[in-house]
Amino acid sequence: MIAAPEGGFVGPVKRSVTIAGHATSISLEPVFWRALERAARERALPLSALVAQIDALRVAQGDPPNLASAIRSWLVAHPSTFCDRGENNSHQD
Repeated sequence: MIAAPEGGFVGPVKRSVTIAGHATSISLEPVFWRALERAARERALPLSALVAQIDALRVAQGDPPNLASAIRSWLVAHPSTFCDRGENNSHQD
């Protein structure tokens, strides 16, 4: 039998990120925000810089998905960015 995630199911949280000098709103579930923050830390990049890189990869495609979908897809392709179940979810490694 499967179990619900720790803390239950949580819907998307909207945050504003600046890409190329323009603020854009992105809605992601908290688990994806944490993974994105971790990926940025691991690469010694500001969150906005990592999002800009993912966005550049996204728009280079012929039929690009929306930015939130591209971010989630990129994160799933890099599973090490997800926190271990027992790891503290604050901004720490």
